[in-house]
Amino acid sequence: MDTTEYLSLFAILVIFISGFTQGMTSFGFSLLALPLMTMILPIQVVVPLLMIFSLVLNSMILVKMHSYVQIKRIGILVTGGLIGTPIGVHGLLWMSESILKIIVGVLIIIVATVNFSGKKIPIRNSKRTLFPIGLLSGFFSGSVSLGGPPIVLFLNNQGVEKQSFRGNLTMYFWILNIFSIPNYFMSGLITEPVIGYTIPLLPSLILGTALGMFAGNRLNDGLFRKVSLVLITAMGFLAFYSGMA
Repeated sequence: MDTTEYLSLFAILVIFISGFTQGMTSFGFSLLALPLMTMILPIQVVVPLLMIFSLVLNSMILVKMHSYVQIKRIGILVTGGLIGTPIGVHGLLWMSESILKIIVGVLIIIVATVNFSGKKIPIRNSKRTLFPIGLLSGFFSGSVSLGGPPIVLFLNNQGVEKQSFRGNLTMYFWILNIFSIPNYFMSGLITEPVIGYTIPLLPSLILGTALGMFAGNRLNDGLFRKVSLVLITAMGFLAFYSGMA
C-alpha cells in the first residue's frame, strides 16, 4: 500500500468518525475533522469540503429530527449567529487567533466543569438569553470556528430534552450552512479539487452519520448529556492547546 492509499484511508476514517459524532450528538463534525484533514490537504480545500459535508449530514439528521425543532427559538439563535459571525471575523483584525482560542478554551472548560458538577446556572428568562447565545456562537464561529460550544452548553444547562436538543441544534447549523455555501461559490472556493474529494468521501460520511444517529437515538437523556459534556470539554482543551501551540 503506497502513501496515497494510506492518506485516502486516513481521510475516510476521519470523515466516518466525525460524521458518527455529529449523527450521535448533532455537533462536533468540523471541529474533529478540520485539524485532522488539514494534515493531508490544504485548508482552502478542507474548509469548503467540510461545509458541503456539514450540509449533507445536517440534512440527514434534520429529516429524522424536524418534528422536534422549535422555529421561534431557532430564529432568535440564527439571527444572533448571522450577526455575530462577521463580528468574529473582524475580531481577528485586532486580536490574535491564538489568544481567542485560549480564551474560548478556558471559558468552555470552566462552564463544562460547572455542568459536570450537576450545578445549573440559573437563567430566569431563557428567551432573552437566546439572542446573546447566538451572537456569542456566531462570534466564536467567525473568529476561531468554534460556534457549537456556547449553544451546546446553554441547552445542557437548561436541561433540554435530548431529541429537542438535537433537533434545534441541527436546524441552527443547517440554516448557517445554507447561508454560508453560496459565499464559498461566489468566492471561488468550490473548486475541482473540492468536488473531486467530495464524491469518494461521501459514502463514509453517510455511513458514519447514519450509525451515529442510530447510536444517539438509543442513549438516555442522562448519558446523552454526559457524552455531550465530555465532547465539549475535549473541544475546550483542544482550543486551549491549539492556542498555546
